Amino acid sequence: MADQAAIDKVVSALHWLGHDSFRLDAAIGPIYFDPYQISPGPTAALILASHEHFDHCVAEDIAKIQGPDTVICTEAECAAKLTGEVRVMKPGDRLEVKGVTVEAVPAYNTDKDFHPKAKGWLGFVVTVDGVRIYHAGDTDHIPEMAGLEVDIALLPVSGTYVMTAEQAVEAAKAIGPKLAIPMHYGAIVGGPQDAERFAQALQGVVPVKILPQE
Repeated sequence: MADQAAIDKVVSALHWLGHDSFRLDAAIGPIYFDPYQISPGPTAALILASHEHFDHCVAEDIAKIQGPDTVICTEAECAAKLTGEVRVMKPGDRLEVKGVTVEAVPAYNTDKDFHPKAKGWLGFVVTVDGVRIYHAGDTDHIPEMAGLEVDIALLPVSGTYVMTAEQAVEAAKAIGPKLAIPMHYGAIVGGPQDAERFAQALQGVVPVKILPQE
């Protein structure tokens, strides 16, 4: 696990682009998570797409940031929509991309049917400069979270298609990251109040940072 200085450095380079979308400005170049409704930006070194839904695997958004050397890691259904260097992953897979470790972990619903476990859709744990960043994808609070060892956890909080803010609080407690960052609000469903409830409930338990949308 990373020290606080390393975590702070990564957080300073992490940009929330709305919904589940983030850009991490890493030494290898920009790493994007689930680009959706983004403006054109720096060309990606690595793109991680959690699953094939329209707000997570968007060929038009990926094209805005994809270059000839961009590597995309995703699951099979999303991969079928894309071109370029696409690496198909399933939960439990691990690979190295340009010196960055990418681990695919489960992401699924437990009390709704939008994201069935059988689909094998993904969350990701990415290790950058020794800092382990967990992008949970579209998920509920699932048992596999308790086995994660991560420094930063990006967790959905909006409810409806994913866990609610209250369920995300329990997920954060189970994971025990050094920092939790709420996501999956402000676009399709949910709003800033969900992020605020998440942060307030975790005061004194898990540090939370609500990133401004860029």
